[in-house]
Amino acid sequence: MQAMTVAIRTAALVALTLGAGACGSKEAPPAPECPPPAPAEAAADEAKPAGGAHLPPDYDAIPEGPLGDSIRRGALIFTDTPKHAGDYVGDSHSCVNCHLDAGRRADAGPLWAAWGMYPDYREKDHKMNTMEDRLRGCFTYSMNAQGSAKGEPPPYGDPILVDLQAYMRWLATGAPAATEMSGRGYPAPPKPEGGASKEDGAKVYAEKCALCHGENGEGKTLADGHVQFPPLWGANAYNWGAGMHRNNTAAGFIKANMPLSQGGTLSDKEAWDVAVFINSHERPKDPRQVGTVAEADAEFHAHDCSYGEGVGAGTPEGDAKGHG
Repeated sequence: MQAMTVAIRTAALVALTLGAGACGSKEAPPAPECPPPAPAEAAADEAKPAGGAHLPPDYDAIPEGPLGDSIRRGALIFTDTPKHAGDYVGDSHSCVNCHLDAGRRADAGPLWAAWGMYPDYREKDHKMNTMEDRLRGCFTYSMNAQGSAKGEPPPYGDPILVDLQAYMRWLATGAPAATEMSGRGYPAPPKPEGGASKEDGAKVYAEKCALCHGENGEGKTLADGHVQFPPLWGANAYNWGAGMHRNNTAAGFIKANMPLSQGGTLSDKEAWDVAVFINSHERPKDPRQVGTVAEADAEFHAHDCSYGEGVGAGTPEGDAKGHG
């Protein structure tokens, strides 16, 4: 138990960025075996309170038995999605890249604040969504499931989705249901007067972001293949349908959480500028697009984004690797 707790904490710590397994099986996979203990300092750092209106339980409180096994599997899927749900991941991202501290941190998309708010209506797909719908959407857009081995998100009822929901439910222990909680999602910094500047954002990126995410947005992969810092654009980044491609969403995430461990140090303008710079680059196509970029832009992108604009805007007909 202790080794598993340390492993989950360490995976979350390593993946704390804008940052093989039984994939697709209809039978629940066995509980993960305990790996060797991780460095004590990593576990100690990860054990710090997440802050915000709700404090989720510590990993040592995960119960024994089938529920606890499912929670632990969900935590591992969440913190290293390409390893534990790789058949459905078409880029280099894990869930934890947009939901920091293994989904525990306020103002970083905490899971405990989202769990009690579903089912809910989403404008994105114009229908009521269950939490399972929401998770499948994350695979579709943020993890570009279309480029995965399966070519689609996990099917309804898949153990991957069950385990992720078990983990979410456990993190929400003691949190009120159907209540908009403080710390949910990302804060919304006001857009600067005169708009954001991609050119200024390039300067902020070079100074504050490139050390971790690479000069060309390529991210950083460790020798063992683990993605320490995820790519922010290019073929292995989130696609043009992901929530993070919205400049206001990215600006909120960046303002509250970036640079890593220095959240709140950028001005509102700097956060907006670097968000616009990052999202001006090419990335995998929006899977909803079936016609031209202009048609998809009109139908799906009536919000603050750079779809069809700037660097690598794509051809009118689109391209499987790119924007269209």
